[in-house]
Amino acid sequence: MRARTVLTAMVIWAAAAAFSLPAVYAQGKDNPDAARKAFLRACKVFMHPRCVNCHPRGDRPLQGDDSHPHSMHVVRGPEGLGKNGLLCSTCHQEENLPGAHMPPGALGWELPPANMPMVFEKITPRVLCEHLKDPAQNGRRSPEELIEHVNSTPIVLWGWDPGEGRTPVPVPHDEFVKDVREWVENGAACPE
Repeated sequence: MRARTVLTAMVIWAAAAAFSLPAVYAQGKDNPDAARKAFLRACKVFMHPRCVNCHPRGDRPLQGDDSHPHSMHVVRGPEGLGKNGLLCSTCHQEENLPGAHMPPGALGWELPPANMPMVFEKITPRVLCEHLKDPAQNGRRSPEELIEHVNSTPIVLWGWDPGEGRTPVPVPHDEFVKDVREWVENGAACPE
């Protein structure tokens, strides 16, 4: 029994270490109100079709400004790369194809994997906030890695240059990154 208790404590400690808080937390910069406000500003991006379409509730990606199910019955697949001869990379190249409504593209075009779908569609800001803080749901990212992800990952950056016929994310990218950073650095509190 004692061995099980020790093992459980070690697993909890390891999980906590995997999601280590930024050093700024230890320095006492914890402002839940500022964190919540920053997260709600960032939600204008997270909840935009450019993000939601690759973070659907089910296994079918969405497309268009109205977030309708992807044509050709494309599905996520276990690794998030598509399946059954319809891999994402079949149509989505490393950059947008020229012309209105042609397949968009960016390096690393994929959905989150099936075992960690990171859903943005039809959830509340609070639930999204909790998911983004949970390494079991966020791609095993620490808060610092989450900031880096939204700052420099090509498929994220694509949202600001989605190609002809698509509405780009309306918030400037640097403001979005600033809001995510502010949320993290102020304690990553979730909205009510």
